[in-house]
Amino acid sequence: MATHLDLEEQEQLDRLKHFWATWGNLITGVLVVVALGVIGWQGWQYHQRSKAAGAAALYDEMLRASESGDTARVERALADMKDKFAGTAYAPQAGLLAAKALRDKGNAQASQAALAWVSEQASDPGYQAVARLRLSAELMQAKSYDEALKLLDKPVPKEFEALVADRKGDIFLAQGKRSEARSAYEQAWQGMDAQDAYRRMVEIKLNAVGVDASTLKAKP
Repeated sequence: MATHLDLEEQEQLDRLKHFWATWGNLITGVLVVVALGVIGWQGWQYHQRSKAAGAAALYDEMLRASESGDTARVERALADMKDKFAGTAYAPQAGLLAAKALRDKGNAQASQAALAWVSEQASDPGYQAVARLRLSAELMQAKSYDEALKLLDKPVPKEFEALVADRKGDIFLAQGKRSEARSAYEQAWQGMDAQDAYRRMVEIKLNAVGVDASTLKAKP
């Protein structure tokens, strides 16, 4: 019986050796690839968490600088954000915050540059749209009407389309183009929900260009 078991164990051992000789390198390679993948994924997650923490700290620094009116610190913080954390969610927020702080201190050029950066570089289309609307308002105040309209011709998420139309109406009206302004305001009014408080402001603008909003048919 012992001899039989020894022979059986030897046969199993021989099979195992044969199997490992045939597939051992492949199995080892697969295990190495899997291990490297796990290590790489964990490293990437750690890197992302580190970046997010750094971006959050820098955003807080910019917020304090903005509240104190220190535009030099605001500009330095924004430059660091662009350089080190441009791909984080804090970057477009920082750009919008910096633009407001710089605009409030009368630095229109730097404000417009910050908004232009967000409108071009933000990964979120919503932040891009907000930046374009704000930048178009600044360009309109600077009487750069054509540049503002060109900026607003770029596609935006559907929820911003009515606001873009309203801004175009303002620009056309500033140019003395009442017909184009009327069409833009009508588009804005029709694109807004009946419960939207800003729709009332658009109605006032429509009245100013000779349109009674009650005669318009709202879009479904």
